[in-house]
Amino acid sequence: MQALRDSLKTGQWKKVYLFYGEESYLKRSYKKQVKNAIVGEDDSMNYNYFEGKEAANVNEIMGIADTMPFFADRRLIIVEDSGLFKTSASDEFCEYMANISDTTVLLFIESEIDKRNKLYKAVAANGSVIEMGRQPDNKLVDWIVKMLVKDGKNITRRDLDYLLERTGNDMENINNEVKKLIDYTYGRDVITKEDIDDICTEQINGRIFEMVDAVSEGKQKRALELYGDLLLLKEPPMRILFMLARQFSKLLQAGELVKKGMGKAQLAEQMKIQPFIAGKYISQLQKFPVSKVKKALEECAATEEAVKTGFLNDRLGVELLLVNCSMK
Repeated sequence: MQALRDSLKTGQWKKVYLFYGEESYLKRSYKKQVKNAIVGEDDSMNYNYFEGKEAANVNEIMGIADTMPFFADRRLIIVEDSGLFKTSASDEFCEYMANISDTTVLLFIESEIDKRNKLYKAVAANGSVIEMGRQPDNKLVDWIVKMLVKDGKNITRRDLDYLLERTGNDMENINNEVKKLIDYTYGRDVITKEDIDDICTEQINGRIFEMVDAVSEGKQKRALELYGDLLLLKEPPMRILFMLARQFSKLLQAGELVKKGMGKAQLAEQMKIQPFIAGKYISQLQKFPVSKVKKALEECAATEEAVKTGFLNDRLGVELLLVNCSMK
């Protein structure tokens, strides 16, 4: 990532780039910065954009890449969501990565790639491959603080952690929620937990985490209330079941690592999660031991089978699961 930032500052560009990963906000942000740096916002003569598998005609891309820029230093071609890094691109196109004109910058932007793919290897050998995945806790904290300081806002670290817990680690969602908080607290300097509760939309992941919290504490009523909230939000019962099973699975993984003597920091690094999430897992495990987590996972599997075989209604099945798992 630093090499890309350097290119944006110095104007020294490689011939080909690949941005990939699940953090759409970063990919979109850097795409815009690269476009503005190389051709500007209004230069349509030296800018070409291809989106989707059907639009990514490699012969057309190579033909444009060989065309000299019109009264400019460089031509920029962006190819997005082409699928070329998950399928077999032609040998000619792969070999072309070494022969791109010095006056052309070719940028690929993908969500998923296969590192065994020939085109991936060709881009890596002749240009720059940059992963834009979910960002670690410390970077998200720094980023949020910069946004708030820019608008003259302050927040405690405790409330900042609470904000992240509520929003999740998707930067697009965080960006939207921080903007809402800034507008909501107009005329005040400090953003509080109450402001976050009042204005920020809690993501389904946060509700699922809170539901597992309630289950671990034996709070049946609270678990069922959260389930009802998700149903009101039109979340399908089987999707809720899937996310519960996934959360129990993560909790089981955390429990096995804690057994090995790992603390919060090691847990966060090993599981690639934010430290405050690791701390929550440890807290949950104190009330919900590994044996009960395993039992909960078995209940999830049994519920799924009962629903799929028509023995149970999906809505009732998940409700019974929550009741059984939260029994003290």
